[in-house]
Amino acid sequence: MRVLIANRGEIAVRIERTLRDIGFESVAVFSEPDRRSLHVINADFAIEIGGDTPQTSYLDIGKILWAARKTGAKMIHPGYGFLSERPEFAVEVERHGLIFIGPEPESMKLAGDKVEARKVAAKLGIPLLEGTDAIDDVRIAIELARSVGYPLMIKAAAGGGGKGMRIVNNEEELLELFPLASREALSAFGDGRLYLERLVLNPHHVEVQIIGDNYGNIYALGERECSLQRRHQKFIEESPSPIIDEKTRNDMMEAAIEFAKGIGYNNAGTVEFLYDEDRGKFYFLEMNARLQVEHPVTEFRTGLDLVKLQISVALGEKLKLDNLEFKGFSIEARINAEDPYEDFSPSSGKIEFLYEPMGPFIRVDSGIYAGFHVPIFYDPLLSKVISYGNTREEARKRLLRALNEYKIFGVRTNIPYLLKVLESEKFVSGRYTTNFAKEFSFEQEYPEEIFFIAATHEGGKRIKSINDRKSSTWKLFKDFSEF
Repeated sequence: MRVLIANRGEIAVRIERTLRDIGFESVAVFSEPDRRSLHVINADFAIEIGGDTPQTSYLDIGKILWAARKTGAKMIHPGYGFLSERPEFAVEVERHGLIFIGPEPESMKLAGDKVEARKVAAKLGIPLLEGTDAIDDVRIAIELARSVGYPLMIKAAAGGGGKGMRIVNNEEELLELFPLASREALSAFGDGRLYLERLVLNPHHVEVQIIGDNYGNIYALGERECSLQRRHQKFIEESPSPIIDEKTRNDMMEAAIEFAKGIGYNNAGTVEFLYDEDRGKFYFLEMNARLQVEHPVTEFRTGLDLVKLQISVALGEKLKLDNLEFKGFSIEARINAEDPYEDFSPSSGKIEFLYEPMGPFIRVDSGIYAGFHVPIFYDPLLSKVISYGNTREEARKRLLRALNEYKIFGVRTNIPYLLKVLESEKFVSGRYTTNFAKEFSFEQEYPEEIFFIAATHEGGKRIKSINDRKSSTWKLFKDFSEF
């Protein structure tokens, strides 16, 4: 069986590895900037689809389907991001006689519309925060906000990832921020509708991984704590959550299964909840109808390959996971090409040197290599480092060890920030909320020079590298005498 992966970077490489494990062939698609990307090198087949932006490459449905026909692929895996939650893409894939590795378009559509998803949850009796239906008029929003109460959150009806999201403390702010959020949502999702939701001041973001087949079997594969976020983007995730008790955990997993059944869901997905520690209650947020970036922590704890399960479901196989066990603790850190010393501004350029960590109970999902030029057009995620331990503290220390070993020259990364977070009192205790990033002070002297010594491939000579703060380039010296 030949599978086209409609994605790039580390997730494409990760999917290729499972395909190789099960004896399937992989097809990589690539844009012009990704011509020499790892997912292209690692694939069995690769085909260029042109363009240099997401809109002209990985988001172009026509190009993806053309590539599938051209290469003889029979299945398409969307990964995450890009077209992964576009019902119209799944419809076109099936219309062209191909198998879409993901949920049915109708259930994807229900999950993707946040307002409709809230209605389903309400019918099923799943706890919800006070909120409204979809709104496209700020005057109506002002009227409805009085019943919801301030502070509240403006959210996009048709999307997530922080787009179209604003915190509002009073009517004046609502009047100002509603049009801005609507324009942002329209630009990101093609839909400017918004809805209002009561704001929990110190919440935890907890999500449940589910997998369902075509025979009505839905399984909850444990929960993940995803409260560490910057600008609504996660940067460290862990499982199990250090904050919820066993009863809340079981209730949350049951609610996730009920919601998935309520929309006739199959394949992998994630049901997200907000947990209010002060009240000891959780509330339904939304469902992501795709594989999540942080799925490896679930794989570590269950011993399952979620991509393999996705493919099995897409091929019509029945899931048999009744004897599922959860073991140990797992933590994931996202390595992004961004400069934590300059307000996390994007970083691009050639990776001059790369050493990724290895060793006991460490997994690295990566889309880069030494010599690769990190483009400016896409998400800054370079790789993910995931640890496992019998205890949470063991997993934390192993992740610290791995991040200290991670060496990358040529682009800036958020590793210094991740190390400080993992060593912070709040993370060590597990008592952090989604407000962590706003409260955490990353006050560290900018390294004017970073020195690293390594063996080269040329005659065993040693090199010394200096990171130039201003240009973010690396000067390589073959011998110390050149200083």
